[in-house]
Amino acid sequence: MLGDSLSAGYGIKPAQGWVALLEQRLQTQGYGYKVLNASVSGETSGGGLERLPRALELHHPAVVIVELGANDGLRGLSVALTRDNLTKIVATTRQSGAKVLLIGMRMPPNYGPRYTNDFMNMYREIATANKVELVPFLLQSVALKPELIQADGLHPTAPAQPALLDTVWPHLKPMLKAR
Repeated sequence: MLGDSLSAGYGIKPAQGWVALLEQRLQTQGYGYKVLNASVSGETSGGGLERLPRALELHHPAVVIVELGANDGLRGLSVALTRDNLTKIVATTRQSGAKVLLIGMRMPPNYGPRYTNDFMNMYREIATANKVELVPFLLQSVALKPELIQADGLHPTAPAQPALLDTVWPHLKPMLKAR
């Protein structure tokens, strides 16, 4: 798992986060995969790209879930730069022999229609061009439910985490092999 605070479990206990819940689901359903959560709060696509080669070398993953870009967008970084970094992450991961699941994000409307549309479409364009599976929007089932978002207005609460996993699972499950 290569992500940012949304996957690192910002503001909640690590065992409550959707990535920890994913590992539990994998074990209870007999997949036998070990999940390494290499997510870092505040991480950008550039930071993830920088850390990726070492993580691939150390862990030799079968599947890499990439949930990055939200901090790029919140900082107003160019969509072209974020697209380039994510494309390099996908390519580097695939070159290692791992499958890639790309998780998309969206920006709040106050960033303007052009930026928010370009940002949202970027993930689909990367997934299509690189033939990788895409979760269109990680927060799709919780973003408009204030009771599932922390006081900062950005991060999902502990009760929201199962919904995040349920958003990812249908895209991830076909990529897995039972062990």
